[in-house]
Amino acid sequence: MLSSPLSPSALPRPEPGERPTVYADRVGARYAAAKSDRHRKGHGLYLTPVLAADFMAARIRASGGRLRMLDPAAGAGVLCCAAVEAIVAREPAPVSIECGAYEVDADLIAPLRAVLAYLTAWCRARYGVRLEARVEAADFVMAHAGALRPGGPIRCGSGGEGFDAVIFNPPYFKIGRTDPRAVAASTVVHGQPNIYALFMAVSAALLRPGGDFVCITPRSFASGSYFRRFRTTFFEMIRPLHVHVFGSRRAAFRRDDVLQENVILAGVRRDPRRRADLQAELTISCSRGVNDLAAAALRTVPLRTALDQETADRVLRLPASAEEGRVLALVDAWSTTLHSLGLEISTGPVVPFRATAVVDREGRVPDTHAPLLWMHHVRGTQVTWPLNRRKPEYIRRRGAEALLIPNRNYVLMRRFTAKEEARRLAAAPYLAGDFAVPEIGLENHLNYIHRPGGTLSEDEAWGLTALYNSSLLDTYFRCVNGNTQVNATELRVMPLPAREVVVSLGRLVRRLHDPLNGLDELVMRLVGGAQHAGMEAVA
Repeated sequence: MLSSPLSPSALPRPEPGERPTVYADRVGARYAAAKSDRHRKGHGLYLTPVLAADFMAARIRASGGRLRMLDPAAGAGVLCCAAVEAIVAREPAPVSIECGAYEVDADLIAPLRAVLAYLTAWCRARYGVRLEARVEAADFVMAHAGALRPGGPIRCGSGGEGFDAVIFNPPYFKIGRTDPRAVAASTVVHGQPNIYALFMAVSAALLRPGGDFVCITPRSFASGSYFRRFRTTFFEMIRPLHVHVFGSRRAAFRRDDVLQENVILAGVRRDPRRRADLQAELTISCSRGVNDLAAAALRTVPLRTALDQETADRVLRLPASAEEGRVLALVDAWSTTLHSLGLEISTGPVVPFRATAVVDREGRVPDTHAPLLWMHHVRGTQVTWPLNRRKPEYIRRRGAEALLIPNRNYVLMRRFTAKEEARRLAAAPYLAGDFAVPEIGLENHLNYIHRPGGTLSEDEAWGLTALYNSSLLDTYFRCVNGNTQVNATELRVMPLPAREVVVSLGRLVRRLHDPLNGLDELVMRLVGGAQHAGMEAVA
């Protein structure tokens, strides 16, 4: 009888002199190949590449004769191994390291134990360091969420003291608000939380003051209303020291074919007895993916410019270059918003799978049907309808009254961008005069800017379209927004130039034969200001 590819007898053996981190990576690859996509996605498992693990391990600064380390989502042990390798190679090396490794996937326990056994033997033979590796086959969040409660107990080891370092690559998938993990960590939960944020918060709570925090996660926690409560708690515990931004949404976990905007966050557990360091700095680095991590561009900014801890939002902004820093400074100087312009932004009310009785592939407009616009109808700076695709592009006027909006001037914006699109923001003016209909339907993947009780002028619609399609605001949005979505919440608070500038811009851009060609130059000429006259538009 053949043994399972995951059984201890079938695991690959370490090669002579092989680094434990490399061995863990081979074991993890064997595990991943034996599991279905459904299993891996269900566990939110995306194995950390060795180069990323080494980069993260180098961020750990803890030293001393006895160190306590935690990996709350150990997987095959790549990060445990990288961290221990980095620590024992320093002078002076610690006498002993206690490593707690949590893993909830039962099939990974045997491979993880085999990896940590090899790591233990490697530390003893090469450096004379005693490693006590403890594998916990348990749900980390459920085991330690009590640490988030005020005065909550820290049940993190035999001594009960906090960890010196935590390093991890948590699972990421959404859970319901009634999920036991969300209930247990209710102090950081809002709406439908993502499991990775719970790992971040609980891990931070288990660190001793001055302890090192290092993780690789999606960037979505950095902004947005869903993570606001989490950010309030998390940044009260952790002061960021270094954030690495991956420029490609695929390159960080290319092996697992993951489309996600990821960051590596390194920080230190704050000491609540000490006052905040107002002169603290944040290092921001950037690479396309893991293969060019060694050549990552570095810059240092005042922490207060990246993380405003005076507001409830606690947004973490990451200008990865000096040019992006200048863009933030320029746009932050604007005092206008959609609200002060008398405008509002809303999300399209038509959710097709809930409106199957009123959406159609054909229809008579305007007699019985109205146009139903989707994201793909927003192309460049134009709204093109119909496209005669497979999706229903018509909505019945009778029966869908609550879903239709009046035929007025709007600015339509895509809520999502496809894969590696160059621009995050995509907008187009919807002009009522182009459609001889009394009302229209907007699908839920579109946002629309409107004037409550009135309408935008055509110059306003074109001016806002030009701004949102410009490299200037696209760059600003990328620095501020950590989601792959373009949510109305972020756009609602984004600074804008004064109304007369918006109108002037709209009047000029309407005259362009190709509005996208030359748009950046136009925008910078009108909104750059004298002090930014030499600033180049971001490509």
